[in-house]
Amino acid sequence: MERRKFLTSAALGAGAAALASPAVAASHAKQLTIVSTWPRDFPGLGTSAQRLAERIAVLSNGAFNVEYFAAGERVGAFDSFDEVASGNSQAYIGADYYWGGKHPAFNYFTSVPFGMSTPEWNAWIKHAGGQALWDKLSGEFGLKALACGSTGTQAGGWFNKEINSPDDFNGLKMRIPGLGGQVLSKMGASTVSLPGGQIYENLVSGSIEATEWVGPYNDYFMKFYEAAKYYYTGGMHEPGGGIAFGMNKAWWDGLSDYEKAIIEAACSEELALSHEEAIAKNGEYLGKLVDDHGVQVRAFNDDVWDAFGEASAEVFEDARAHSSLATEVDDHFQKTLRAQGAMLAAFEGTFINQRNRVLGLI
Repeated sequence: MERRKFLTSAALGAGAAALASPAVAASHAKQLTIVSTWPRDFPGLGTSAQRLAERIAVLSNGAFNVEYFAAGERVGAFDSFDEVASGNSQAYIGADYYWGGKHPAFNYFTSVPFGMSTPEWNAWIKHAGGQALWDKLSGEFGLKALACGSTGTQAGGWFNKEINSPDDFNGLKMRIPGLGGQVLSKMGASTVSLPGGQIYENLVSGSIEATEWVGPYNDYFMKFYEAAKYYYTGGMHEPGGGIAFGMNKAWWDGLSDYEKAIIEAACSEELALSHEEAIAKNGEYLGKLVDDHGVQVRAFNDDVWDAFGEASAEVFEDARAHSSLATEVDDHFQKTLRAQGAMLAAFEGTFINQRNRVLGLI
């Protein structure tokens, strides 16, 4: 799939996709219009969103009349929140940290610096009280959100120069959203939050000098290697990016238990599928980036990581100062992270480190 093909597909006439719902008479089907923050056929995130919309239609057996609009086909990517909160559409698929300007606590329901890996975040949401806090936050804006995808631990990003010290971020123009962007701002970077479909052009033109996106599988199709050759592995900013299926709360509250179960099942299925897909494909596409395009893979050194940590502590204090709800979410998140992180380090961490040592993978 060519990057330009999927970025321009909407402009070439790709409109709403009405998805098959065969069994229930159309007059009895509930309308479910979904808007997305990613372009149509966007590898990884976009195709995951389309797969989820199709799955809801199939599972509903006609209970829902599902229409899917990619970014720009009904509203702009960053207009999806207001589109659904207003009731003009019933749901969005996106990263909730895009709405951090509305409330900083939304960042925790995508990913935050030095935060949870995907298994930890899933456990927090599903079994440790995270969903109740998400409901409390989203409810203030007339929304109800469910986890519906994950990218896994994301790459540190693409740079047109090597990063050898914290000072290398000073004055750097970089696309990085969420609290991760605020961390780099405190380190002197000039950060912006751009929709995925606008990153390549800004990087090639020099409007930005660096960008983070997702990981090798997703990034390969973006062709960032045409403008930046240094690719940094695991970043501090998104250790386990979670994707949201955000619904108009009044619409959600009007569903039957059966209709809610359809959406919950489809979201849970796609949450697993998207993460597994990233794990399955990231290694293959990292090889393609290196072998076919001369990308130079790097890792941030300890001095840079320590600077990330110091700036992150300031960012979390800023977030907590916003409101009592932001403090409540941060308190709960950090407490759960430390409990789960210690357990995972003792079990999964010990095993993976020793396995890789014995097998010569490190």
